[in-house]
Amino acid sequence: MKRFASILLAALMAAVPLTASSCGGNTSISSPRASYTKDLAGTTLNVFNWGEYISDGSEGSLNVNKAFEALTGIHVNYNTFDSNESMYAKLSSGAVSYDVVIPSDYMIERMIREDMLQPLDPAKLTNYDLIDDQYKNLFYDPDNTYSVPYNVGLVGLIYNTTMVEGTPDSWSVMWDEKYADNILTIDNPRDAFGIAQFLVGVDVNSTDKADWDKAAEKLKEQNKVLQGRVMDQVFAKMEGGNAAIAPYYAGDFLTMVGNNPDLAFVYPKEGTNIFVDAACVPKNAANYEAAMMYINFLMEPEVALANAEFICYASPNTAVVNNPDYEYYGEEILYPDPANLPPTEYFHDIDPEIRSYYEKLWEGILLAG
Repeated sequence: MKRFASILLAALMAAVPLTASSCGGNTSISSPRASYTKDLAGTTLNVFNWGEYISDGSEGSLNVNKAFEALTGIHVNYNTFDSNESMYAKLSSGAVSYDVVIPSDYMIERMIREDMLQPLDPAKLTNYDLIDDQYKNLFYDPDNTYSVPYNVGLVGLIYNTTMVEGTPDSWSVMWDEKYADNILTIDNPRDAFGIAQFLVGVDVNSTDKADWDKAAEKLKEQNKVLQGRVMDQVFAKMEGGNAAIAPYYAGDFLTMVGNNPDLAFVYPKEGTNIFVDAACVPKNAANYEAAMMYINFLMEPEVALANAEFICYASPNTAVVNNPDYEYYGEEILYPDPANLPPTEYFHDIDPEIRSYYEKLWEGILLAG
């Protein structure tokens, strides 16, 4: 995926000797804000994160994991997932053990309720003061006990201007038959239901089964016009001009448009999901102290800047947002003026009975397609 080199990062790379790595890029940071030791050198840290969700050294960017290894001597065993639900299924099976995971807000809320996470040690998170207050004390972790914000985002509508007439402003375009076989949707139930719920005007966190039924019927109607359901495959589809319309995360649009300037983006008028992804430590983590060091490292100004520019999502880190050399400083898509936004809602963890109900509805939608 094409990423954009920042002015500041380029300057740092010119000033700081680079350590070779298999992925290339910079493998050190020039001036850590926090203190790090090599007391845990030789141990392994198991990290589970979204795909394409960390600066990895490509195109001269900072290789975050290699930089952490160089600083601490801790080996990072890095694995990825493509949805909150697949991440949860793997962790809840008990078959694997991770030290750091980065789920979204509603999934963190669920994992806390199910006693799957352990409290973080605030004394070891000395960079936490850099996290913007607006992302602290949120519903999913009201006392900031279990999580540290990593990225922030909104879901919007991506469309190809050479394939779509005019400027769509509604989720309804995803049901438009004239774009049949050129429409993609997100391949997870919460996001897919959320889009339908915004469109039909029901609460995305409703506990009324009738509301979920209404959204499910709308999703079944969509089956006949869909080309497919995607997660990370959306990049190749939209960048290659192989689909006209796809809902996806705003930050990812900035990556896609860098490869295909025919793409455009809009927040539909009915409303959309706002989310926070945050770093957590599972209850069965084997290397807690290394996890604390790694989470603190992710908040380092240089690291957070590299991630923000590589991933293209909004940063919750004030050292990034307030840095005029940040490539996306003031970018309206990532940091929109609230006055220009439609209604936004966080997904909350749903009562288990309702969750089970919508998961069965989702199975029916897939079978109907």
